[in-house]
Amino acid sequence: MSDKPVFIMNTESESRAQPGPHGENDAVIEATQPSATAPRSATLPEDGLIIIPVRNLVLFPGLVAPINIGRERTIAAAQEATRSEIQVGVVLQRDAGSDMPQPGQLHQIGTAASILRYVTSQDNMHYIVCQGHQRFRTIEFLDGYPFYAARVQLLPEADEQTAEIQARLLQLKERSTEILGLLPQVPAELATAAQSITSASAYADFVAGVMDLTPKEKQDILETLDLPERLDKVLNLLVHRIEVLRLSQRINQQTKERMDERQREFLLREQLKTIQKELGETESSNAELTDLAEAIAKAKMPPEIETHAMKELRRLERMSEAAVEYSMLRSYLEWLSELPWSVLTEDKIYLPDASRILDEDHFGLEKVKRRILEYLAVRKLNPNGKSPILCFVGPPGVGKTSLGQSIARATGRKFVRVSLGGVHDEAEIRGHRRTYVGALPGNIIQAIRKAGARNCVMMLDEVDKLGAGFHGDPAAALLEVLDAEQNATFRDNYLAVPFDLSKVMFICTANMLDTVPGPLRDRMEIISLPGYTEQEKEQIARRYLLQRQRDANGLTSEQCVISDEAVRTIINDYTREAGVRNLEREIGSVFRYAAMRIAEGTAQQVQVEVTDLQAILGPRKFESELAMRTSLPGVATGLAWTPVGGDILFVEASRTPGTGKLILTGQLGDVMKESAQTALTLVKARGGQLHIAPDVFEKSDIHVHVPAGAIPKDGPSAGVAMFIALASLMMERPVRSDRAITGEISLRGLVLPVGGIKEKVLAGLRAGINTVLLPARNRKELEEIPEDARRQLTFVWLETVDDAVREAVGEAVGEAPAQTGAETGLF
Repeated sequence: MSDKPVFIMNTESESRAQPGPHGENDAVIEATQPSATAPRSATLPEDGLIIIPVRNLVLFPGLVAPINIGRERTIAAAQEATRSEIQVGVVLQRDAGSDMPQPGQLHQIGTAASILRYVTSQDNMHYIVCQGHQRFRTIEFLDGYPFYAARVQLLPEADEQTAEIQARLLQLKERSTEILGLLPQVPAELATAAQSITSASAYADFVAGVMDLTPKEKQDILETLDLPERLDKVLNLLVHRIEVLRLSQRINQQTKERMDERQREFLLREQLKTIQKELGETESSNAELTDLAEAIAKAKMPPEIETHAMKELRRLERMSEAAVEYSMLRSYLEWLSELPWSVLTEDKIYLPDASRILDEDHFGLEKVKRRILEYLAVRKLNPNGKSPILCFVGPPGVGKTSLGQSIARATGRKFVRVSLGGVHDEAEIRGHRRTYVGALPGNIIQAIRKAGARNCVMMLDEVDKLGAGFHGDPAAALLEVLDAEQNATFRDNYLAVPFDLSKVMFICTANMLDTVPGPLRDRMEIISLPGYTEQEKEQIARRYLLQRQRDANGLTSEQCVISDEAVRTIINDYTREAGVRNLEREIGSVFRYAAMRIAEGTAQQVQVEVTDLQAILGPRKFESELAMRTSLPGVATGLAWTPVGGDILFVEASRTPGTGKLILTGQLGDVMKESAQTALTLVKARGGQLHIAPDVFEKSDIHVHVPAGAIPKDGPSAGVAMFIALASLMMERPVRSDRAITGEISLRGLVLPVGGIKEKVLAGLRAGINTVLLPARNRKELEEIPEDARRQLTFVWLETVDDAVREAVGEAVGEAPAQTGAETGLF
């Protein structure tokens, strides 16, 4: 009998699919005494032994291990050993996945053991409890048995008591005591049994058996026959486990300290939620998160964005509802799920219908309509082409904004409008970062969400009125939005993921291009919308304004009728504008007058004629003052451009006795003042040709005034008008009242080209002018003037100021000095 105490150790089963009799994680350790060596079977050789292969189990001498068995050969081996009361050899398989291991797949060194108990459960599961006795080495396997059998060599245990071994044993015991102190819930019997072991080899086998080692590490210790080497291996493994446990304990302590406050807050919040649930004061957040997950799935985002959204959703699920970031993250996911990542409306590519819709909504504007039809034609031939970025430039009231709605209706797309007037923060375009409280996406992404389609028609209204402040330049933020090569990956600061804007049809509107930065203007296709002529206004009023205002005031076509002559009178005498906004207001005033009479019962039907307008709208607001203003010498009619369209400009010159000073009034800018000085110098230089006495300039002060003194004026285009006014004054001949002039002058008498010809010509037509004097170099812009206006006007093209004097004053002058090609080439 051995003098070693025996321990039951927790092990894994011989068959991986079945648990052991004590359960998979039992920690059963009990001391017992080994039985006497049982006699060998007569059928086995003297050195023969029944072999039981096991998976993931190494049995050490002196320990008791439960093993569940399930293979036929293993069951036969256990039954034969139990019946014959002989020992078995417990050997570890090299490959745990093999159900029929060959002799070469078993380790050579195993442990001879006795079967203390054989148990068969109600579910026909077989278990044995084995006690290890001694190491052995397999010599050869035997054939002819229904189980594994082999000739073995028992390996005696050399338990020396040298000082070297005793030192190792002492160190091993100290480390064992230390690791038992680090382990939680260690049975007291384990520590007592460990201290009672005096044999170094038995202590090494005990520690290796109860330690949490891999089967490979345990098999290595089992095969180490040299006792000092075995003690060193066990000691090294034990020291490593102690360091791991120390580190784990330190991490647990630090984590516990950090989590104590959070755990306390979590417990309090859980208790609060329970109380609120009992009171019926809370809603289930799981339903909200489920709905959010479904919305993300239905949004059909690009794969990388959907992965990002699901990651944020999982983070939201782990977050407390009372956390500051909870509502912010939920709002972010709602924005992501509600954007039309894959929603595209079908374009209506039928040009006759599109042309009919554009004609129904707007009269004239042929150039704009043709451009839209061209886009639809290209879209039909190339569905994957890029959408245009148009910019409508023109005075107020000419239909820029409503034209965008007509384009959306003609193309079958959703329409959304973004007002940029007064925007001075870059974040209103690109959005705020989520780190800020109350952060939101920019106006572009908000408009896309409102439209509900990724290929909507988006109108960026008043792009010329963007402002720049200390928060950044919004015009610079629009550079990416309005660049067809970049907006496919537009990144809003709030979303922090790219969104494709390449399918959006952007339409910008502006009253003037001067305030639009050059890089932004370069990204847009500029389409100018001129003011309307009298005939066009009349057609617009008949087709659209009358019916719209009649419906707005609750009248029918039988209850109130405005005659055509009355409409023309309203246009000429009560409005003077490039667009039709004031015209619609005046028509609305007429209909309100009729509505009041019908509501009072004083009339059943109201017929509005020209004679009724004064009683309804008051006296005429505008009348022709050309004849009155230009009936005296020194007064000329000029043409000016303003952000709200063209206008006429009177230039008045007067002469008083003096010393030759030039006085300028009327809030003139520096450029306009220089034009007046140039005009006076040119008149002096051509005094002989204009039949002006030489000494008249030295004895007179010249005063040039431009009326409407409260309005600042600047620009070089009034130079010819100033020259004509001064020439008329000095020649004492009035300027013809039906002439209007524009153009810049040079000291050599050349008339230089100017801008805004179309707006200026229409302004002259509205003011009753029938002849306009324009620079000859602006002749190429004649085609941009509406055909109706060209039929009503006479155009005189000026090369020099002599041409202007001849046409405006009506008197021929001497020939001007000849100009060389080199001189004219400077301009």
